[in-house]
Amino acid sequence: MSIRTLIVEDSAVVRELLNHILGSDPAIDVVGTANNGMEALRAVRALKPDVVTMDINMPVMDGYEATRRIMETVPLPIVIVSVSVDRREVATTFRALEAGALAAVQKPMGIGHRDHEQTAKALVETVKLMSEVKVVKRWPICCPKTPPVPVAGNWSPGAAGNIEIVAMGASAGGPAILGTILSMLPADLPVPILVVQHISPGFIHGLAESLSVSCKLPVHVAVHGEELKPGHVYLAPDATHMGAVEGGRVELSRDAPIEGMRPSISYLFQSVARAYAKRAAGVILTGMGKDGASGLKSMRDSGAVTIAQDEESSMVFSMPGEAIRLGAATHVLSPCGVAAALSSLAIRK
Repeated sequence: MSIRTLIVEDSAVVRELLNHILGSDPAIDVVGTANNGMEALRAVRALKPDVVTMDINMPVMDGYEATRRIMETVPLPIVIVSVSVDRREVATTFRALEAGALAAVQKPMGIGHRDHEQTAKALVETVKLMSEVKVVKRWPICCPKTPPVPVAGNWSPGAAGNIEIVAMGASAGGPAILGTILSMLPADLPVPILVVQHISPGFIHGLAESLSVSCKLPVHVAVHGEELKPGHVYLAPDATHMGAVEGGRVELSRDAPIEGMRPSISYLFQSVARAYAKRAAGVILTGMGKDGASGLKSMRDSGAVTIAQDEESSMVFSMPGEAIRLGAATHVLSPCGVAAALSSLAIRK
């Protein structure tokens, strides 16, 4: 059965380009177009598409507001199609992701451009992938301003004193959850946090800027060989594996993708397991597929504390669900619980 797709885009030229790209794939059926967010709301109710591609800067109602209203009334997979080099548009894109959009991709280049095929392929693949998410919900940001009491068990304040690094991985739905967790962490967190977030090329620096606004910790896109500093957050660059090596430095690699992913969450987790063993904590968050599950199991087998996000709060439960199935998680927590656990790292004996 074809994937019923609604295109929301104010430019007639770009609308036609997107219609051509998506309509050329036999698995996709473009059922309609809309010129702005207000038209999109009406079209979603009338046409009942499986997926919406959403522009950001539009008259009458922009892509953020349209996404927010759709996710609150008739939730369905939304893919933001954005100009990733426009700083203002990137900022609004991440607001839309926080409102419930599943993914963001770069607006395809025109026919004849050297990057046309690559950007067109990325759009088609993302629409197909996101159409597999059958139940999409807007995760409410309901955590209190002050983190709750740290979780019990082997993540006690005493045990927390042994942890020297935190590794985190996320995919679809991740930017909003990362923003929530990181915003609740104290400025004096005594360990570095390494993050692999699956996101389309061109958006990682925008994600770093977006996270920096909401959290007390410095957020960087990682550089090969740089020293890992306490209380800093390091994001894996585009199309590059990221790991940690003994001595507390970043390792970046352009090795082949692992199970189709580069950066790979499992690559990060496995490197941390080798370098830090039981002195580490691993966290796997919302996302599609299985990336990170086997790596988190490696961390648990090495004695690390490992956390999977719970199903109730996950926009897409595939990745944490697979980790739980493998027995890779020592804890299954909500985003508030993750924040509480990581906050306890600031408590020393």
